[in-house]
Amino acid sequence: MRLTTKGRFAVTAMIDLALRQDAGPVTLAGISTRQNISLSYLEQLFGKLRRHELVESTRGPGGGYRLGRKAQDISVADIIYAVDEPLDATQCGGKENCGSGSKSEAGRCMTHDLWAALNAKMVDFLDSVTLRDLVDQQRMRAMGQQPVSFLAEHADNLVKEVNSLPGGGATQAPAPKRPLRPLRNSFA
Repeated sequence: MRLTTKGRFAVTAMIDLALRQDAGPVTLAGISTRQNISLSYLEQLFGKLRRHELVESTRGPGGGYRLGRKAQDISVADIIYAVDEPLDATQCGGKENCGSGSKSEAGRCMTHDLWAALNAKMVDFLDSVTLRDLVDQQRMRAMGQQPVSFLAEHADNLVKEVNSLPGGGATQAPAPKRPLRPLRNSFA
């Protein structure tokens, strides 16, 4: 499972927008230049973000985009879902038809519950991180300060929750030989 460029670019562009919107509407051409993202790709992403009311557009000279809601009211999960980014670690896409083997063994694969639990935890994590959190982190970096490791704390809490599941995070597979490691300082 991985996050594709669609989700990563959408989150990056939204951070850029949130950082600069106080000076007026932000152009996609400006975001494109600063973040090295194709303008046509940004236009597609922002069309989806606008339909989900995460951004508002202003037409004409001096036009561009602003956030459609306050940054603290927009989660990373909101952004990713708005651009139709799939967040699914299961092989079957949640359809529960991932069983392998003979036709009589149709249904869920042996590790389906593990990956479904991971999906739920990923969504919980991405829903707990707001655009405001990411903007604040960037502002701290710009001032030469060490960003607050709130993302590492969120990730550590997620690891603890997964490790507390029956079987150390595996519901139908054997328990791991060692628990998942906390991600402290991985986001600094």
